[in-house]
Amino acid sequence: MPSPPAPAEDPTRLLLKRLAMEAYRRGTFKLASGRQSEHYVNCKPVSLSGRGLALISTAMLAHVEEDAAAVAGLTLGADPLVSGVAMAAALSGRPLDALIVRKQAKGHGTAAWLEGPLPAPGSIVTVLEDVVTTGGSALKAVQQLQDAGFRVQRVITIVDREEGGAAAMESAGLELISLYRLSEVAGCALELAA
Repeated sequence: MPSPPAPAEDPTRLLLKRLAMEAYRRGTFKLASGRQSEHYVNCKPVSLSGRGLALISTAMLAHVEEDAAAVAGLTLGADPLVSGVAMAAALSGRPLDALIVRKQAKGHGTAAWLEGPLPAPGSIVTVLEDVVTTGGSALKAVQQLQDAGFRVQRVITIVDREEGGAAAMESAGLELISLYRLSEVAGCALELAA
């Protein structure tokens, strides 16, 4: 008699393990903020893989405001995230568009800061980010969205490095939701290496 199939691993734990194995490194690194750190997190190997993006998109979509018209994020780290979350929303029957915020205005044509189907002025847009350290990238995206007439209340990140980003968001009147904290990812990496 064949044995019953093993239960599927919890998606939250599965994503944490993938981040620990594929996105996290320990050593000496210079961060985008210019600071030195012994921890480095690059979510792109996970967010740019089909299964990884599916796990991330489902997890992030669960935290997007119900009345949000779109998700947005600063290029490049947020590009797969906003596309994946918009796709996950469509597959679940929820209308939600994706916007990409440029790092500088387009140098030709309309000189736009935002790419994608723009919602009505005053619409709620949720900002997505791969890693939050000081919060600078997410806050730049928030500022461009607010300047374009949208309301931003929440930022969702895959990993909060726990280095002041949450306080920066709070100071800006924003809610930061983190799928994981750096301490969780680093702890899981240690556990898997043992």
